[in-house]
Amino acid sequence: MTQWERLQQLDTVYSQRAFDLYNRDEFPMEVRHYLAHWIEGQDWERASRDSSQAAFLFQVLLENLDNQFSRFAQERDSFLLQRNFRRYKQNFQVNVLLLPKPSYTMPSESLWISEDLKMLNMLNKNYTARLNACLHQACIHVCVCLFVCLFKNMIHCFIWQVMEHSIRCLEEQQDEFDFKYQTHLMDCEANFLSDISTMLDAADVLRSVLIDEELVDWKWRQQKSCIGAPDDTSLEHLEKWFTQIIECMFQLQKFLQKLDELVGKMTYENDPIPVRKPPLKSRVDTLLTNLIKSSFVVETQPSMPQGRGSLVLRTNVQFSVKVRLLYKVSELNHVMKVTVSVNKFRKFNVLGTLSKALNMAESMNGGMVADFRHLTLKDQKVGGGGKGINDLSLSVTEELHRIIFQTQFDYQGLPVFMTILPFPSQTFSLPVVVISNSSQQQSAWASVLWFNMLCSDPENVKFFETSPAATWPQFGEMLSWQFLSCGKRGLDNDQLETLAIKLFGIYDNCKISWTKFSKENLPDTNFSLWVWLDGILTLVKLYLSDLWSDGSIMGFVSKGKERLLLKKKQNGTFLLRFSESIKDGGITFSWVQYANDGTPSVQTVKPFTSTDLKQIALPDILCNFRMMIAENIPVNPLCYLYPNTPKDQAFGKYYSEKTGEENPYLKYLKTKLVFVSKE
Repeated sequence: MTQWERLQQLDTVYSQRAFDLYNRDEFPMEVRHYLAHWIEGQDWERASRDSSQAAFLFQVLLENLDNQFSRFAQERDSFLLQRNFRRYKQNFQVNVLLLPKPSYTMPSESLWISEDLKMLNMLNKNYTARLNACLHQACIHVCVCLFVCLFKNMIHCFIWQVMEHSIRCLEEQQDEFDFKYQTHLMDCEANFLSDISTMLDAADVLRSVLIDEELVDWKWRQQKSCIGAPDDTSLEHLEKWFTQIIECMFQLQKFLQKLDELVGKMTYENDPIPVRKPPLKSRVDTLLTNLIKSSFVVETQPSMPQGRGSLVLRTNVQFSVKVRLLYKVSELNHVMKVTVSVNKFRKFNVLGTLSKALNMAESMNGGMVADFRHLTLKDQKVGGGGKGINDLSLSVTEELHRIIFQTQFDYQGLPVFMTILPFPSQTFSLPVVVISNSSQQQSAWASVLWFNMLCSDPENVKFFETSPAATWPQFGEMLSWQFLSCGKRGLDNDQLETLAIKLFGIYDNCKISWTKFSKENLPDTNFSLWVWLDGILTLVKLYLSDLWSDGSIMGFVSKGKERLLLKKKQNGTFLLRFSESIKDGGITFSWVQYANDGTPSVQTVKPFTSTDLKQIALPDILCNFRMMIAENIPVNPLCYLYPNTPKDQAFGKYYSEKTGEENPYLKYLKTKLVFVSKE
């Protein structure tokens, strides 16, 4: 069975998402359907790296389209398909000849079809919710990859062969000027310049795709990853694309330089080169400058070694940050210097090594990086409180700052034909929050979460002057990332629904403001929503990571729902949930027990906090927990983890090695009061 046939067997909602990707003229669904066996039998990964292989597969595809056209011609009911396949072939050929936009996606659309199997495997692993996003990202990635490959092939093959021939032709024409001028010299030069213009049109499309789409998308993924999103933030593909395109642009510049040499030897009336070459050179220089400036990025955002997360910095404590030039060329190694500073929104002295050269030695993959590992911010106090020029309505943890990196791109040591002047380039970190005391970490991290959840404009350092509210899907996703980071498991729909009902009483169309998230106290408590959630996250990270990861902790469930769930289960069934009344995080368990007349009741223990869990791990508490019943007989009432997993099966691998009377925890348990509440 082909992958295409397997995709058709998916549930309607998921198969429709996959089929939507082929519902375009660039690579129609009919081609995918009728050529499925051939498409899935090709080595598209190799084609993405080998332009000659891509060109070969393209020709074979055209032959397959012809063959399928012939089959339809012999079938009485296939008139429309016959006409469609002729049109598809014509469209593919036109796209190859013109390369007007990244819609040249015949091989590229086919190439990512090899990802179908991965998508199906992911579906089997309960990743259906992300199927469409993964397919779309795979499509985009391979489209760009092949388009860059084809553009590079155009430069290397078309220019080096056709244009080299044209140059030689022009040189020969100069030697026989009288004859050649009367024949086709001007036409040859005009065609030569038109070919360069075509190359620049293609390069401008690639520039737009890489800078305005791919790079922007990468920056947004990096921004989300700073607050826990499991997004891919590797730069290898972007580095490869930028490097190849920039090198191709340098080759075009070389040919324009060659034209200058020809004009210097000889020119004539109405010679097109002096008139048309300067605008072409200007386009090349502009494209090069734009590409190189955009290739200077912050690869790793500022963070402290022992900090809560990225983008929270503390004065007088060292932090690190790494920048990278996506144009990878050995001639620039140790030549380009990068300097670091901070914006003037609030005055800081930046201490440490403030200037480093881009080099490949500090990169794991040989990229051009400058890795600043020992920088420190020192606050310059202004007036009485050191608030600088900031609006006094904002707290220190709502102030946003950006670290600035500057460099000078110089062609020192590169070939002499690279003639554009050196130019400055700079890039900025995402906004950071600077604190002076560890007690401000919690509030600072809340600001980082809120900004990077809602704001895709990293220049908006005044974000908290008019902070927008978050929709529940935005907030729930961000919160799920926090649990994923702390305990390797995010929040499921039931847990999110419990939180939404707790906050709003409803689940749909609700929003949460910055004030309600971080400043206002929850009802009947003296702490905010973020303080409560952060306490639970800390508890999970320090003491409950394994139990949270393997799904043993239900976590967020209301008391009412807890009772409904447990009363339907057998005696001794229990579940674990987070306390709603403890500021710094607590976890409790409740179980169902039945009276002699069969009436169920639910019992709950007093929550365990970090103080308790420092002394005894939760699995050992569950193992050795006792309840005094009639005649003071100690009994462990916990038998099955909800819904029906035997307790020792669920937690046995986490128990301490010693059991029974040898267990050192028993002495602790004998002297510890365990409070049990009755229904």
